[in-house]
Amino acid sequence: MRGAFRSLTSFNYRMWAGGAIVSNVGTWMQRTAQDWVVLTQLTHHNATAVGVVMALQFGPQVLLLPLTGFAADHLDRRKLLIATQAAMGTLALGLGLLTVAGLVHLWHVYVFALLLGCVTAFDAPARQTFVSELVGEADLSNAVALNSTSFNAARMIGPAIAGVLIANVGSGWVFLINAASFAAVIVSLCLLRVHELHRGNKAPRTRGGLAEGFRYVWKRPDLKAILLMLFLIGTFGVNFPIFISTMSVTVFHAGASRYGLLTSIMAVGSVTGALLSARREKPRVELLLAGAAVFGFGFALAAVMPSYWLFGLTLALIGVSAQTFTTTAISTVQLATEPVMRGRVMAILLAIALGGTPIGAPIVGRVADAFGPRWALCIGAASGFAAAIVGLFYLTKHRNLRVRFDAGRIRVRFDDQILTPQELPVL
Repeated sequence: MRGAFRSLTSFNYRMWAGGAIVSNVGTWMQRTAQDWVVLTQLTHHNATAVGVVMALQFGPQVLLLPLTGFAADHLDRRKLLIATQAAMGTLALGLGLLTVAGLVHLWHVYVFALLLGCVTAFDAPARQTFVSELVGEADLSNAVALNSTSFNAARMIGPAIAGVLIANVGSGWVFLINAASFAAVIVSLCLLRVHELHRGNKAPRTRGGLAEGFRYVWKRPDLKAILLMLFLIGTFGVNFPIFISTMSVTVFHAGASRYGLLTSIMAVGSVTGALLSARREKPRVELLLAGAAVFGFGFALAAVMPSYWLFGLTLALIGVSAQTFTTTAISTVQLATEPVMRGRVMAILLAIALGGTPIGAPIVGRVADAFGPRWALCIGAASGFAAAIVGLFYLTKHRNLRVRFDAGRIRVRFDDQILTPQELPVL
């Protein structure tokens, strides 16, 4: 149980992980079915409509930021998660019943996406920070990586199952199965040993709490660099439903099962990246630079791939790089942030990483409709390269990055010291 899976020695984490994997499979099944319904049943291959759904689903991360950060820092996270998971299951049930009955319209999907986004805005920062209560500081980085492994293992399984179910029984039943899957994580939360949770001091209830969170981030060059990198990749790069669905339907003329298979292939890379991250004792900032650069390179390759299977291979590469980048970013921010500020900082991180989707997804969808999916993939490539430039600037200015040639070889050196929140540089 040492190494990559050491967090599983904790009873509470095992319970949480067991419920989460079931729920995550259902979530990925619904995401696949929802994109397929919008693209092939409610519109005629309209990528912009898929982008609008994504924008409505992730927009509340920004709009509700003052409330979500406060909730993650001040409320009982376990009880908050029980409430949000129950609400998400209810929304999946409603959309499933409409679809099975043949009554669903595009505006219904828009409304349910917006409502789901509102609930997720409260769920996501609480879920990310709740991990520290399950395992404590020592295994936090490992637990974050294992969470990502679970999420992406579900991405590998869920879309493949969804593709088969869509083709045989219809998308509505996929939504209903997802609704039932939320029971697993709710039961796991109820069975936790509350007295064994690693609960730190709650943040004091003061006015301007969110503003304090922004001031905290603004004084930290490391956090600012990571958040800017996340914004670039989250806004213009992590629009996978648009990239994969449009390439599947309009370029390779694939059906629902092969569309689901592409999402699963990408998840193989994501699981690999998450497991590699779980093996590391501590996250390293330079991995953000490498992850962003490979992310951009992977998208550049995907844009020119001539066949379905070669495109799938590049998706696996993108999955490894994307997971390395996001897991390292989340772990680094959590470990570098003081516990009383962690909920607000994570809410800001998620709002920046996901809240850019209302900007980027419609743009990417419009480019796919007007110029073709391959040009949309070029936007993803540009986002990775731009994020890598930001990381390079940070390492050069604040970590004393130096590159020199020695005996015909490139030597890269920088300050590799892991600093505590109190020791990190302040602008």
